[in-house]
Amino acid sequence: MAKAIPPTKKEQVKKEPVKDFFKDVVFVLVAFFFLNSFVLASFEVPTGSMENEIMAGDFLFVNKFLYGGTTPRNIPFTNVRLPWFRVPAVRDVERGDVIVFEFPGQRDEVVSPEFMFYLKRAVALSGDTIEVVNRALYVNGHPAPIPRNMKFNDFTLKPKGMGEFNIFPPGAPYNEDNWGPMVVPREGDIIPLSADTFEQWRVFIGREGHKALLDAHGQVLIDGVPATTYTVQHNYLFGMGDNRDNSLDSRFWGFIPEENIVGTPMIVYWSWSPDIPLLDLSSFPSKLASIRFGRIGTLIK
Repeated sequence: MAKAIPPTKKEQVKKEPVKDFFKDVVFVLVAFFFLNSFVLASFEVPTGSMENEIMAGDFLFVNKFLYGGTTPRNIPFTNVRLPWFRVPAVRDVERGDVIVFEFPGQRDEVVSPEFMFYLKRAVALSGDTIEVVNRALYVNGHPAPIPRNMKFNDFTLKPKGMGEFNIFPPGAPYNEDNWGPMVVPREGDIIPLSADTFEQWRVFIGREGHKALLDAHGQVLIDGVPATTYTVQHNYLFGMGDNRDNSLDSRFWGFIPEENIVGTPMIVYWSWSPDIPLLDLSSFPSKLASIRFGRIGTLIK
């Protein structure tokens, strides 16, 4: 039987750098996964709903540690959701915080078909009563603080009682300038259900994992069982954009589940025009010329 020839010192020296390289790669990947999941992440802003506090084309560092970071919620670059868990938070969301969150879906969608992150200002918390009166925001009967860069683009005021077809909740006589009053749901709240209020709460109940139906006799069924009330299972927030006339927000698609919160943006680390394609090499000089050096380093408030 032939004896195995032990590797020479030269061969051993060659193998060590390769082994060390893969160790370093694994360490970097694990460190990146940990930091990106639980501490700090980067987001690009695609729309102008938060202008002029945050501009389309801004790149933000987002603090995920503050509200409790989570493991990935989806397979990267896909709409495939993953089971996830959250580490304990430093503090809860406060009124006026700018938040990044997983979009819950359009008004009539139980689940958004596309996984995406949204950016809004949390203007009201669970249990708050919110109302918009002639564009002025009131929380619990008091005027809400005005964000430093809040603005309106359209000065045509929609009168109270003139409902919009795409407003939340369905069928309410609300519009973006005169909305509510309505209480932001919190865990344990009891919601009365009837044929008249069914459509208002159908999607909300669906997002909490239950199936709500209205039978031929006008009786509300939840998971097949007749019900006259529903007990809220989670806490919610109400989000609005600072660019009030150019923001599809909670006035249009509903409440933000507290569990959907990802983090809060801290600083702009890069900014340029989102209207110029990056992959079009012929437009690259224009892309470079659009860099907003004055926004780099801007703190988000």
